[in-house]
Amino acid sequence: MAGTVHYESRGRIAVITVDHAPVNALGRDVRAGLVQAIERFEADAAEIAVIHGAGRLFIGGADISEFGKPPQEPSLPEVVNRIEACTKPVVAAIHGAALGGGLEIALGAHYRVAVPGAQLGLPETKLGVIPGAGGTQRAPRLIGAEAAIEMVTTGTPVSAQKAVELGLVDRLGEGEALDAGLAYAEELLAQGAAPRPVRNMAAPAHDAAMFEARRAALQKKLRGEVAPLAALDAIEASTKLGFDEGLAEERRQFMKMMETPQRAGLIHAFFIERKVAKLPEIEGIAPRDVSAIGVIGGGTMGAGIATAALLRGLTVTLVERDDEAATRARATIEKNLAAAVKRGKLKEDKRDAILSGALSCVTGYDALSGADVIIEAVFESMDVKKAVFTELDRVAKPGAVLATNTSYLDINEIAQATKRPEDVIGLHFFSPAHVMKLLEVVVADKTAPEVTATAFALGKKLGKVSVRAGVCDGFIGNRILSHYRTAADHMILDGASPYQIDQALRDFGFPMGPYQVGDLAGLDIGYMTRQRKADQRHERDRYPGWADTLYEMGRLGQKTGRGYYIYDEESPRGRPDPEVEEIIAAEREKQGVSPREFADEEIVARYMAAMVNESARVVEEGIAQRPLDVDVTLLYGYGFPRHRGGPMHYADTEGLATIRDRIRQYAAEDDHFWQVAPLLDRLANENSTFASLNG
Repeated sequence: MAGTVHYESRGRIAVITVDHAPVNALGRDVRAGLVQAIERFEADAAEIAVIHGAGRLFIGGADISEFGKPPQEPSLPEVVNRIEACTKPVVAAIHGAALGGGLEIALGAHYRVAVPGAQLGLPETKLGVIPGAGGTQRAPRLIGAEAAIEMVTTGTPVSAQKAVELGLVDRLGEGEALDAGLAYAEELLAQGAAPRPVRNMAAPAHDAAMFEARRAALQKKLRGEVAPLAALDAIEASTKLGFDEGLAEERRQFMKMMETPQRAGLIHAFFIERKVAKLPEIEGIAPRDVSAIGVIGGGTMGAGIATAALLRGLTVTLVERDDEAATRARATIEKNLAAAVKRGKLKEDKRDAILSGALSCVTGYDALSGADVIIEAVFESMDVKKAVFTELDRVAKPGAVLATNTSYLDINEIAQATKRPEDVIGLHFFSPAHVMKLLEVVVADKTAPEVTATAFALGKKLGKVSVRAGVCDGFIGNRILSHYRTAADHMILDGASPYQIDQALRDFGFPMGPYQVGDLAGLDIGYMTRQRKADQRHERDRYPGWADTLYEMGRLGQKTGRGYYIYDEESPRGRPDPEVEEIIAAEREKQGVSPREFADEEIVARYMAAMVNESARVVEEGIAQRPLDVDVTLLYGYGFPRHRGGPMHYADTEGLATIRDRIRQYAAEDDHFWQVAPLLDRLANENSTFASLNG
């Protein structure tokens, strides 16, 4: 029966099997079963026990179905302590993964063996908490304080081989984990090995200077996240206190983290990533088979899309306009694959096989006749894209999915360039496409449900987090971006510095501020967007004329060495430019604006109010079907701080009435830009939340 722990005697060895598909999560029944198994082991004739996991891994961690519910006995710390207190030796045999509480169970055992391919980690800080069952106290005793700090504060798992090198695991086994565990148990029996509790091992000496340096580095890096710092404090306690006192301090920090808004935000982010691809419209609909991908355009985006497909085992035919461009595209892909090899994401022989067999860079559309999915990634022009899709209509096989990577353009209009609009869909990748996880799947009016299902299946194959979007200018992400970026531009006109805005938003948790992002993307992109939408401009729109001036001066951002910031050898990441302030001041004077000062808190409040307000419109119009789709989009494509859960979760945390009332206050100055979205107003009046609409 699943969700249980099996006990079997094999002569002198007891085998304890955790069996709770799919990931052997530590639900209440598993925890109770482990305690019962240890007590049975102590009472019978077996002399040593091996704990292992059924299925594809050891133990994947806590049971997420118990998140937010009252705790049930036995608690995980009690289980780990009970295993460790066993009067006969216990071996943990690890395969697949031992994560979080799963690794803490293994640390409660007296001996550990792992087979190649296993991953061992304590990723709790990624959910806004810290290891709460002894991980911060036992790991330092096995691997030292610095290695434990690295594991726990980053949440990054280590391989079985690395775990052996660190001392987290005693040996690297061979074959099946249970066989490796049994072989190790036989050796330990032959040696007359006794229980070896980690709690009895010497703790690392306290190094105050090292902990202080680590703390300072984390504070600089984390942009307000608190769990990694709490984990560091707990690890430091292992070097200053006795084991039981250290456990008590770990538990205190754990319970403190359980109450933080950041934990709620990170748990929200965790769950919505799993929920976002569950769509009623494709439930039970089989996707089309996809093994061969066509890509049109070999620039940064097209080459990135091709790289993403190649890294996931798909064959790619990339079409460029001439031989020189095709050669350039191939070189870009080779560079991307070389970087993957360097990062350890791809083996050299696999890279060589991809380049010799899976990738073709050509100049004729006819080479796409066998492709299952063809993705257009050419210049952002409706006329150009229509011409491409007219050609695709000629060469693509029946049933091929025809996708556009447009960031803004009307996919319904693009689909009209073909005789098969039901096969047309938007696949909006984010640059660099082989790195960024977000994929907006833009469903047009006539897109067939199996084409939508195929797009989501392809996104999963590519390792993307896919979000369904409807057709409008900018879809979900870029539409919302245009609104909150406009709010930032208004603050500049009214007296804020772009550098103050960037800093305030970095302090809030964004990795970069909007003007740093602009410099990175290229200020020509913003200029072209403003030009494209010039005929839609309202007479009351407040225009960022200084941005046009920067473009006209050839200051396009990082690629030209100057944009909002100056980029050179002295400041490769950019430094503020006084000349930009002068250009902005001239624009204020031209528009008759008397500048005022802004507090950082007001900058964040206005920026977030604009983001939330437009997000509410996007949901109300059905461009995003649920608030969680907005949260996932902003988290994975726009650098929204994960510990805040996304803009809709942030708004729920702040209170929708609070956000609504801020917008009303701003409307007293500008009732053209600041108009409360009807959905936000309705939910605020009902004292409800965006989360109530997630289903």
